[in-house]
Amino acid sequence: MAASALLPVYLAVGPDEVKREAAVDRLKKRLEASGMADFNLDVRDMTKDPDIDDIIGSLNTYPIGADFRLVILEGCDKLAEPVREGLVAYVKNPAPTTVLLILAAQMAKNTRLYKAVAAVDKKAVIDCAAKKGRELPLLVQGMARRHGKEISLDAAEELIARAGDGTRMLDNELKRLAQMVDAPRIERVDVERLVVRTAEVKPWDFLNAVAARDLPRALELYRLQPPKSEVRLFSLLCTRLRELMCAKALDRRGQGRELAHVLGLQGWQVRNHLGWARRFTSEELEAALAEAVDVEAALKGSRDGQVAFTVWISHIAGKRTAPPEPRQAPAGPHMGAVIP
Repeated sequence: MAASALLPVYLAVGPDEVKREAAVDRLKKRLEASGMADFNLDVRDMTKDPDIDDIIGSLNTYPIGADFRLVILEGCDKLAEPVREGLVAYVKNPAPTTVLLILAAQMAKNTRLYKAVAAVDKKAVIDCAAKKGRELPLLVQGMARRHGKEISLDAAEELIARAGDGTRMLDNELKRLAQMVDAPRIERVDVERLVVRTAEVKPWDFLNAVAARDLPRALELYRLQPPKSEVRLFSLLCTRLRELMCAKALDRRGQGRELAHVLGLQGWQVRNHLGWARRFTSEELEAALAEAVDVEAALKGSRDGQVAFTVWISHIAGKRTAPPEPRQAPAGPHMGAVIP
C-alpha cells in the first residue's frame, strides 16, 4: 500500500488483529491526508445481515474532494452466498476511484472471493496469520518498539505465558507496561510484577522451569496446571529428561550442535537444552528417570500420586547447579551420537 499507488481491492486475512488493524490504519491515514475522510469513508460490519445492493452502491459512489473513497468491510469470515457472490462480481470489475478493504480472521484460499482478490495483484492479499513458536516472542519485541520500549526475550516469553498469544491482548499489555516501566527496557521481573496471568499455563513453561532447576517457579507453574494433569506432565517430563541426557552425551563429545537433528526437533525447540543439561550431572539425570518408575506407580494406583509427583519435581529441580563437566574431544566419523 505504497503512497504512490493503491490497488482497488485488498484482503487482510488472518487471526492477527493487530496486523489487520495496521492495514486499516494505513489506508485511513492515506485518506485523512485529503482532509475529506468524513465524506469518503464507509465502514460496514458484515456480521449484521448486510445489504449487498447498498454496499455495491457505496463502492460505486464517486469520492468527494479526495483521490479515492475507502470502503471497509469487517467480519467477512462467513458471508451469505448472495453477499459473497456480489463481492466476487465487484472485485472482478472494481470502481477505479474506490479502495475496498475486506477483513477476515479466516478465509480459505480456495474460495471464490479469495481467488478473485488474489487475481487483482499479488499484493492485494495481506497475510495476517498468527505467529507461532519462536516467531511470536520476536513479534512482541517489535511491538514493544512501537510503544517506545525494548523488551528482553525472557520478558517477551513471560508476557506471552501470562497474557496468551492474542496480539490484541499483547499489544494492550505492552502499551500499559511502556507507561509503567521507567527504564528503556522491559525485563521479566517487570512482567511478573505488573501483568496478571489470564492465559492458561502451558505445560512447556513448567517443563522449562524444571529443566532450568528453578524450583519455586516450577512448583508455581505446577499449581497453575489444570486439575488431574499429573499423568500428562509425568510423560512430558520423562521425555524432557531423556532429551537432556541426549544433550549431555552430545555435549561431552563436542557435538551439541547436532542435538536438534538427533532429536528430530526444530532448532528453536532445543535452544536452551545444552545449557540446562550442564546444570545436571549424568548421575542426577539417571536417578531422576529411575525414580520415575515409583512416581508412575503412585500416579496410577495411589491417593498420594500428587505428593509423589511434587516430591519428584523437588528432587529434580531443587538441587544445586552441577559444576560443568569436562568435554571430550569430538568423536571421529566412526563414532555415532548415542542417545541414552
